[in-house]
Amino acid sequence: MVYHGYTIHLQFFMKDTISVPWFTIAGRGTHIKATQTDLIIERKNEVQRIPVPKVGHLLVVGIHNLNTSAIIQLLKAGSAITFFDLDSTPLGYLYPYGYQVDDEVRTAQDRVTTHRYAVLFAKSAIKARLLFLQGLAEQHAWDLFYEGELEFLHKAHDEVEFLIRMEEVRRLHKLASDMYYEILSRQIPPGLAYRRRTERPHRDPVNAMLSFGYAILHGICLRSVAGAHLDPDRGLLNEGRGGLVQDLIDPLKSRMVDEPLFTIAHEGIPAEDYDIGGTRCYLSEDLIQRIVSVLQQTIGQDVIDNQVAAFRRSLLYNEEFHY
Repeated sequence: MVYHGYTIHLQFFMKDTISVPWFTIAGRGTHIKATQTDLIIERKNEVQRIPVPKVGHLLVVGIHNLNTSAIIQLLKAGSAITFFDLDSTPLGYLYPYGYQVDDEVRTAQDRVTTHRYAVLFAKSAIKARLLFLQGLAEQHAWDLFYEGELEFLHKAHDEVEFLIRMEEVRRLHKLASDMYYEILSRQIPPGLAYRRRTERPHRDPVNAMLSFGYAILHGICLRSVAGAHLDPDRGLLNEGRGGLVQDLIDPLKSRMVDEPLFTIAHEGIPAEDYDIGGTRCYLSEDLIQRIVSVLQQTIGQDVIDNQVAAFRRSLLYNEEFHY
């Protein structure tokens, strides 16, 4: 996978869970073929067989060898196949004749009550960040909070569901998020020049690391969103391109990305691991590989897949959805 000019070697994984009826093949060099009954996945010395009817949607990410036998058997079984570039950018798809699931889900997205889900995403994100901050303070005996900050975050969490206007929900969510990143800066070495979350291009290594980690999390979630036939741009709390993906990953960022990356930053980043050029901060290849190695352990693909599947079921069948 490629992000901002850096190469990431993705782990090979397959999902075989009835509640998550899509399967992802990522990276390079996998051989994909099929018999009349099984999809056969071969990579190096690993061979996996999955009953074709269980593969509701195959997501092929990267460069692989896809035999026409797999295409034929999946389409005959009513399954879809979606193709992504190495950076998880959707390229195209194959659907069998008469395939309607995509339209059903998109119609459900059109009819959804925006406020209901936006409040849920905002409340979940505030809670996740609040718990993370409190855990850090207790674990390390750090005096993280200035007077009134902890009370504000608790109040924001409790009151967001009572806000009526969407702009109020988004404003409170942003205020709580900005405070969260500023609070975390107090345990970062001053030499790294991190004060708060900034927009690209970043001028400090901590913000550059966070954006890199969020890009990985975004790409992983985007594949699950596409596999569920959801429109990734139809956000509820977040607007614009990739808005729904941002909604889904926002409550997951603190544990999957922030915790490991702020740990790295707190311990100190050697000057040779980043370079601040004329307009932005560049991370070294060694630091990039270290980040990737850590995030492979902390980003839970199964958690993401199940959250996306739960959101899809909530849209279609009005099931309760929560983090």
